[in-house]
Amino acid sequence: MTILRAVAAELAGMFWTDRWLAGATLGLVGVVAGVALRLPGQPLVTGGLLLVGCVVILIGVVRRGARQAVRR
Repeated sequence: MTILRAVAAELAGMFWTDRWLAGATLGLVGVVAGVALRLPGQPLVTGGLLLVGCVVILIGVVRRGARQAVRR
């Protein structure tokens, strides 16, 4: 049981540490899900939106981390 608790704590810690990343990812998935419901026959549109959104989130997280590293 202690291993399960440790794994659960580690997973929760990943999301708790970088709340901006978790929130942006959840928001992106919500938006893409809404688009997928409205355009059911267009998987390339939703896949492309998800890809572009993930890249934008990644760039934002890296820039944010770099700014915080410079301030320290």
